[in-house]
Formats: sequence, structure tokens, C-alpha cells
Amino acid sequence: MLLLPFGRWAIGIILTAKKKQIYIYTDGSCLGNPGPGGWAALLKFQDKEKLIVGKQTDTTNNRMELTAVIEALKCLRQACDIELYTDSKYVMDGATDWMFNWQKNGWLTSHKKPVKNADLWQQLADQMQPHQIKWYWVKGHAGHEENERVDDAARAQAELLL
Repeated sequence: MLLLPFGRWAIGIILTAKKKQIYIYTDGSCLGNPGPGGWAALLKFQDKEKLIVGKQTDTTNNRMELTAVIEALKCLRQACDIELYTDSKYVMDGATDWMFNWQKNGWLTSHKKPVKNADLWQQLADQMQPHQIKWYWVKGHAGHEENERVDDAARAQAELLL
């Protein structure tokens, strides 16, 4: 806190550093479900961008969608303001709606059954912690430039395992 003189009083002002604005686009792919899978994330900051990718031999589409977001967030070295774009309602709804209750209920659903992919949801919860994230759903395969790029990259990763 910075104290500034103001007449006979001092005014306390909390100085906060402006967070970096990051744009993230993610997608996962699975050839068969389960089957070989791939994930991709495109991170944009100002005029810079970074594409990260990965693959897994025996997985599901939902696991690849979650992994893309987790790995993108792991790339960030400080708390950021993020606009995150995904074509996965599962990931977006889970992160913005369901996850709070799952955590509160010990990673059990409202029907007292274990949450599917709880290991990844827990990682996602940890990675989201320092950031302010605005989530956006985009329709897959509808011509959204960045979504098409990460879709192609994720599918290419899965195809490497064939």
C-alpha cells in the first residue's frame, strides 16, 4: 500500500500491476473413443503466439479437451487475464458451473458417484487458481480461424499414433 499525503491525512492507495491479457484457443481429438488422441492449444499475447501440442495412446476426447486447457495454463508464469475459447461444452460447463460443487462434495457428482476424469479436473482447478478467466464456447468445424488451427493440430497429433 502506498500512503499519499492529503492535507492532515494520508490516503492509502493499493497499487496493483495490470495483468497480462492472454487469448487461449484449445481443442482435443480422439480417433475412436477411447483411442489414440491429441490435444493442441494456441496462446496469444500481443503480437506473439505459441502453439503447443501433445498426444496420448489410449484416451478419450474429453480427456484431450481437458489436457489442452491444463497444458495451456501451465505455460503461464504469472497471473493473467485470460479469454479462453473452446469448442467443448463439457470443459466449459465443467469449469464454470459443475466444478465448484464437485470440489465441495469431494469430487463426487450430485448422485454421489465419482466425477469422471477427476484427476484432470483437479489439475484444472489448480491451474485456474491465479487467473481471471472468461470462457467462450465456439462451434467446432464452423470456420473459426483459431479453433480450426488447434483442431487440425490436435488431430495431427492423434494421427501420429496410428
